[in-house]
Amino acid sequence: MATIDGSTIIGESILISGSLNGDEDLTVRGRVEGTLTLTKTLVVEPTGIVKAEVQVKNCVIAGAVVGNVTATESVEITKEGRMVGDINSPRVIIVDGASFRGRIDMGEVDVEGERPTRSLARPAVPARPALRPAARPAEKKAEEKTASGAAPKPPAPPAPVAMGAVKRKVIVKRK
Repeated sequence: MATIDGSTIIGESILISGSLNGDEDLTVRGRVEGTLTLTKTLVVEPTGIVKAEVQVKNCVIAGAVVGNVTATESVEITKEGRMVGDINSPRVIIVDGASFRGRIDMGEVDVEGERPTRSLARPAVPARPALRPAARPAEKKAEEKTASGAAPKPPAPPAPVAMGAVKRKVIVKRK
């Protein structure tokens, strides 16, 4: 590991396994496995592989990340970047050519002045009331007879109509 301008670099031949915490920028060129928590920016370079649960301020992915990423500011997956896992960040950038499989939660969304929170769960949809077709005149008479005490007649089956059939009125004039 090297430190350049307040940023720590994990070299290509380095493997870190376990919990990694820090208050400075981190550039990964090697491998990190476990958990990674930073108060600043994580940069995963094209040679870098991160298999971890990540909590950072900003994240730039040009290598491979397997695991969930939570960022307080932004997550960017570059053209070379590959990620499998969920992203939770208010700002997400996925460049054309990047590979991503997972879910994205960007928190609150402003809709018409209201600020509801978004959730991965689907909202409950109210059931539609059952619609009953309007009674035909013959059925109305049967219903009236039932109310008067007479034995009810079963309703006549509807006439079959082919899908797309059109009723036409034909007028024949005789001379």
